[in-house]
Amino acid sequence: MVTDQKPDNAPKQSLGLRAAGAAGVALVYGVGAYFLLETIRPSSGLVSATFLLVQPAAICAFIAYMIDLRGTRRLLRYMMVPFWTLLAVILISVFYLREGVVCVMILSPLWLFSGMIGALLTRHFRLVVTDDKVFSSVVLALPLLALQIESTMTMPRDDYVVTRSIVVAASPDQIWPLLRGIPDVRPDEGRWNVSQDIVGVPRPLSARLFGEGIGAERTANWGEHIEFKERIIEWQENRRIGWEFIFDSSQGWEFTDRHLAPDSPYFHVTTGGYTLTPLDPGHTLVTLETRYWIETPVNAYSSLWGELFLGDLESNLLALVKGRAER
Repeated sequence: MVTDQKPDNAPKQSLGLRAAGAAGVALVYGVGAYFLLETIRPSSGLVSATFLLVQPAAICAFIAYMIDLRGTRRLLRYMMVPFWTLLAVILISVFYLREGVVCVMILSPLWLFSGMIGALLTRHFRLVVTDDKVFSSVVLALPLLALQIESTMTMPRDDYVVTRSIVVAASPDQIWPLLRGIPDVRPDEGRWNVSQDIVGVPRPLSARLFGEGIGAERTANWGEHIEFKERIIEWQENRRIGWEFIFDSSQGWEFTDRHLAPDSPYFHVTTGGYTLTPLDPGHTLVTLETRYWIETPVNAYSSLWGELFLGDLESNLLALVKGRAER
């Protein structure tokens, strides 16, 4: 009985030790790369193809290889590596690195996708590469090499606009004063949305317009720590009001997520505005738009999150205007 159990237990013990060792090495490597990027490129190091795509693929490839040195594991075992790795990354990011929920949400699909690619490639080349030292060295060196190459390249910049509309049972002249500013927003006003009620993006508390016409400034308060300005650049009474965002006095975005700042080197909210379109004597279509540019290796992907977060903020503001105007 004893001799029959040894062949079964030994591989399991060996697999457990290899998995633990590989996870430990990957943990040290990943955290070290994180702090390296934060040190050499503090403003945008984490918003790079190396960190978003290459590194998770390399880490998952390394772990997948180390837990299957004999090349006998099934595809499902390889596919589970990115899921467990992503879970560990989320826990470390939230509780140790103090990253915000927004960053974790945005990074998770990218890390999972690239991790699966790394695991699949490892399984594909598993029978070709048999030297674990050579494989590990090459895989873990790839992000460092990619970082060097990426530092010589310029990331693309793309412009986007997010637009939401709502029909309000009021005339343009009744709605116009609300577009100038609402100084006393109550917690129960607006509408429920994912970004503000689940993720925790702040809600507006007040907006006050100082001056009249083009050149006037509106001060917006979005919580205890967040305040920014909007300089009026378009003014058609009862028709259109537009502004450019000024974030020089806003120091509070890091309380929600330190990578959420709307004036960062890779994400910048530029202009916005309301448009009033009369539908009939008692109804008006109110449209709110926000323009921004992003400069990342994955602009199209990032714009999907911009559509979600900015769209939620706009929908909430429009619901606030509608509620006030129809009362």
